[in-house]
Amino acid sequence: MISLGRWFGVQVSIHYSWFIIAGLITFSLGELALRMSTASPLEAWGLAAATAILFFVFLVIHELSHAAVARAHGLPVRGIVLFALGGMAQAGGETPDARTEFLIGIVGPLVSAILGLACLAGARAMGPLHPLPRPLPQLLLSWLGAINLALAAFNLIPGYPLDGGRVLRSAIWAWTGSRERATLAASRVGELVAMLFMAWGIFQFFVGASFGGLWLAIIGFFIFEAAAGSHQQVEFRRLLEGVRVSDLMSRDLPVVDGHEDVEDFVEHELLKTGRRCFVVSEQGRLLGLMTAQEVKSVPRERWADTPLDRAMVPLAKIHAVDPSTSAWEAFEIMAREDLNQLPVVHDHTVDGLVSRGDLLKALQTRREVAGSA
Repeated sequence: MISLGRWFGVQVSIHYSWFIIAGLITFSLGELALRMSTASPLEAWGLAAATAILFFVFLVIHELSHAAVARAHGLPVRGIVLFALGGMAQAGGETPDARTEFLIGIVGPLVSAILGLACLAGARAMGPLHPLPRPLPQLLLSWLGAINLALAAFNLIPGYPLDGGRVLRSAIWAWTGSRERATLAASRVGELVAMLFMAWGIFQFFVGASFGGLWLAIIGFFIFEAAAGSHQQVEFRRLLEGVRVSDLMSRDLPVVDGHEDVEDFVEHELLKTGRRCFVVSEQGRLLGLMTAQEVKSVPRERWADTPLDRAMVPLAKIHAVDPSTSAWEAFEIMAREDLNQLPVVHDHTVDGLVSRGDLLKALQTRREVAGSA
């Protein structure tokens, strides 16, 4: 993941898979520009690259519109991630009602459609769109118009978690009054839409559509994975309903002194015990946490002269939870922050530690019990 800084107060990151679609757009439009204009190869490929960059900007605007509506309704936005099939605005909480879900879902396609129509209107103002060859600025605007309209149409497909799937979820939610039932139904529709994409793409590939059919199948696969993930989240949340972090946490926490150096810690604590997380303290006062990840951040030649209180994750930066925190909320925090464990803190005292493994064991047990009932 590559961080692109904050745009209008929202952290924007780009996944490496985005460069796949950027490369495809540049390659496809570069060849098209050579056929539709009198441009030199350098001009044609430069135009294609500029189109890919501007499409990226428009995609960020699409996602920022989701973020703006979410914020307007009191939902925090952790950031925006762009990946191969588009982007995702990551809200810091659940939408409170069906109306908010509808507004957040529909605004993205509306913004993309408006941008697309504006680009096409600008291209049309430069002259007729059909005769060839055409001026490069007109080609740029007409391509951006078509791409943004295609993005709007694609996102309106009723397959959760696409924007159209969110709109469908909001409708089912309003009808049934249950967010869980709405998410399950919209996810199943998303899985069905994805399977249709994959089947049609594979069919097209074998009847001569070549890469176009294969690309459609890949899109279907990604939609299926996202929809199945949403389905699984609902199941996990249901299985962990009523379970608190205090029910699952380990209370036997290994404590190490903050003055101990990293070399002794690795030799006598980390390797011998096999534990993955240690509480660092000094005279009974909690300072932070030390894991194998922090050891990796210290050069090997500095282990002997680096105390743990300089290598640890300090208390101020620790993602901690209260004992009353729901197990599902802890699961979400771990997934969102890419953590393997969370300290359980109450009144500035570490009561225990809950790990991803603890949560997965609880899920597996409850799933087995539910399946045998």
